[in-house]
Amino acid sequence: MSDETVLYSVAHGVATLTLNRPDARNALDVPMMQWAKALVERASADPAVRVIVLTGEGSVFCAGADLRGATSGGDSTFQGNATEVLAHLLTALQDSPKPTIARVQGHVAGGGNGLVAACDLAVAVETARFAFSEVRVGVAPAVISVVCLPRMRPRDAAELLLTGERVSAERVREAGLINAVVPADGLDGYVHGWVEQLTAGGPNAVAATKRLLREVPTQTRDDAFAATAVLSAALFASDEAREGMTAFLERRPAVWPESMTS
Repeated sequence: MSDETVLYSVAHGVATLTLNRPDARNALDVPMMQWAKALVERASADPAVRVIVLTGEGSVFCAGADLRGATSGGDSTFQGNATEVLAHLLTALQDSPKPTIARVQGHVAGGGNGLVAACDLAVAVETARFAFSEVRVGVAPAVISVVCLPRMRPRDAAELLLTGERVSAERVREAGLINAVVPADGLDGYVHGWVEQLTAGGPNAVAATKRLLREVPTQTRDDAFAATAVLSAALFASDEAREGMTAFLERRPAVWPESMTS
């Protein structure tokens, strides 16, 4: 049944993954997370895909962990497996060479915040409410802190993670978790605008930039200069750069052949 818990479609260069357990508030269980990770990897390897969009079905984007499974007999083995699988899913989103967009159509709680943070860009409808609800059920936002804390201002993170309070989409935008808040009827248009902007860049250039965003902040200055010099030289010598610079000089849109994609 895992293939029904996350729907997958590709159109016009966009792979859309839709969390599809609306009756369970799109809560994450192990099979669902494993399937979502497999779909992220499928989209990442597909040369026809330029952008990955993650969204949800129903009024909730993701309510976090499926507590029914987490509390079944106090099974620590289950919980350990679930946290490991969640970490693998978040890593797949972050490490994908394709830019990822969280299209947040509804409320977010617990581990759902990790999915939002693991995406490169995130937009939410203005009616969405967010809660780092872990402390309210006696646990901590442990795994998702790895992806959420780099996004958020420290004081905001302290307030939201320690209190577990349910807040507006605008509040988490101010905190740095998401990029934008829009009316419901403007959500798809906002996502489409990002898709157009992202696909205007070279596929390899975008993938390299994703890697820079992830790796440079973790490096020393000297190591970062050394690594980026090598990367820059390789990119400038590439067919993709040749097409991009030629198109710029000829005042025309670049044409990125599929053979250039990562």
